[in-house]
Amino acid sequence: MRLDQRQFNLLAGTALIAVATHLMRLPPWLAVSLVLIAPWRMWSRQRTGKAISVWLRVPLVIALVAVIIVTYGNIFGREPGTALACGLLMLKLLESEKIRDARAALGFAAFVMMSALLFTQTMGFTLLVCLSLVALLAALNALQPAPLARRHPLLGNLRSGLLLLGFGLPLAIAAFLFVPRLSSPLWGSPDTFADARTGLNDRMTPGSMTELLVDDTPALRVHFDGEVPANSARYFRALVLWDFDGSSWTREGWRPQLDLETVEAGSAETRYEITLEPTNRPWLVALDVPLAPPENARMTYDRTLYARNRIDQLRQYQLRSVLGYRLDESIDPRDRARALRLPDGFNPKSLALARQWRAEGRDDNRVIQAAMELFNASFTYTLSAPMLGRDSVDDFLFNTRAGYCEHYSSAFVVLMRAAGIPARVVTGYQGGWWNALGNYLLVRQSDAHAWAEVWLQGRGWVRMDPTAAINPARIEAGETATSGGQDSYSGSWLRQIRNRLDLVNHLWTRTIVQFNALRQKSLLQPLGIGAAEQRDLLLALAVLVASILLAATIWVMRSVRSKDGDALDAAWRTLRQRLARRGLTDRADEGPVDYLKRIRASWAADPALPALEQLVRRYVDLRYSRGAADVADVQAFARSIREIRAPRALDRNPRRAT
Repeated sequence: MRLDQRQFNLLAGTALIAVATHLMRLPPWLAVSLVLIAPWRMWSRQRTGKAISVWLRVPLVIALVAVIIVTYGNIFGREPGTALACGLLMLKLLESEKIRDARAALGFAAFVMMSALLFTQTMGFTLLVCLSLVALLAALNALQPAPLARRHPLLGNLRSGLLLLGFGLPLAIAAFLFVPRLSSPLWGSPDTFADARTGLNDRMTPGSMTELLVDDTPALRVHFDGEVPANSARYFRALVLWDFDGSSWTREGWRPQLDLETVEAGSAETRYEITLEPTNRPWLVALDVPLAPPENARMTYDRTLYARNRIDQLRQYQLRSVLGYRLDESIDPRDRARALRLPDGFNPKSLALARQWRAEGRDDNRVIQAAMELFNASFTYTLSAPMLGRDSVDDFLFNTRAGYCEHYSSAFVVLMRAAGIPARVVTGYQGGWWNALGNYLLVRQSDAHAWAEVWLQGRGWVRMDPTAAINPARIEAGETATSGGQDSYSGSWLRQIRNRLDLVNHLWTRTIVQFNALRQKSLLQPLGIGAAEQRDLLLALAVLVASILLAATIWVMRSVRSKDGDALDAAWRTLRQRLARRGLTDRADEGPVDYLKRIRASWAADPALPALEQLVRRYVDLRYSRGAADVADVQAFARSIREIRAPRALDRNPRRAT
């Protein structure tokens, strides 16, 4: 049975919506091409009414596979796989001419929508995918043999799609809760094409953090077991950068794993739990300084934490840290040499300034004080820092005198090394917003920060934050207090609202996204089952599904009247009602053939009899001679009933009416 134009337009629109869930991850050329296919196919079909030749469809499929292999390297993995699925779905529109084709395409569209959740499971995006199912269900409803509404069929189909989605939610919730879960994804194939996520990098170049510092998306959330640290103590350590090539700081000069830098605690332990957003990078974040690595992670000698795999999904881990500490009073000669190394031929003015301080007889503490006083005297904190040249530290110290944490930490460490003080750069986050309602600390990407550590005799590695010298508010109040208006949420009621709304996203993450096999086993604890096995879960699922279906059946039986049916039955019922008003008694237990006999007996000489006989035969043909009546035929049948001339009224004598 061929699709009419309205059905095809709904199919094409649903395919567009399914592909739209992936547009941000598709290559621009592919995204534009796929978006244009649907309107072009709708226009060409309405204009010519012809199907696209197989001689065009087959080369397009081959070309799609070829360009995806060229773009991604192969067709396996999340990104190339979903790109191929999106392309095949849109190309399916080129051959969809029958109801069977449309149903297959809609089933594939449902798969494409589902695959979008492999990339992100945020509450907003998940709800968006669920709403897109309304269009898919409306398109499936439009493929039924009879329309639901004569004047506004699209609204009728959308209304039905929304109702079907609502009716399916209880079953979906039951399946989500009780279908046994695996400890790892079923597909489990390695994905080397994972999308890059925003976050800290293992290379810091003054000016490279600008996009990160204006990114207001969450980076991590922290739950503390006890007292919450003051804002000035919220330094979250991520990476230690030792090596400077004149423009960028890295940790490329890797040394063999040795003993950890020793920690002498100067304060009580702080216990907390971090929920880290996906970064597609292996390092973890910890409150400075961590005492031990979390489960399934390792700690390097400079107390940098690394997970065993890249963080491509939410990672939750527990840690212990001390906020007051003394870190490694002795220093390995190799570390000392590495922490003093500077590239030749870079930043001669800065090196001369640091050596001048030494020549004046200043000790380490006075050299540090001189650097801090220099920053405090005539420098400006801004995210709109001017570009720097080859000698970036010289340009910053003697020309621009404006920048943010990257500029200050980089310049400070160069000055320290030039003065003979071992120093290194540390990157991470500082500050955060305390959500009193959710009882957790929200740290955003805009809280990214860089500071320095210097090694002092008798004290070990000591944190030095030159940003605090130029802009104390950045440390006391956080990044949101000092971004100079460049963050559209800073210091405004919009940011406050967004911070509070983060509680909803946090609850979604903890209750839905992080609902795993371990938590599923505890679902039946109220029933006395401590750790539910698969058979327990399946039994609970069967009972719940049966209860839902029973409730739905009772509701349908009570709410649906016996006369209700599809559009064909509605038209047939209209005919019988008209004839009943003319004196022909309507009998519920009578079939159309016997009904036709009574029509002939009642109006044997009436001019309307041939038309009535034809209508009854058409109903028998539409209802009993076909698998599914064509929509156009049903509409024509209903129109004929409305237009037929009514026969003469019968005598109300029961003998003539039988």
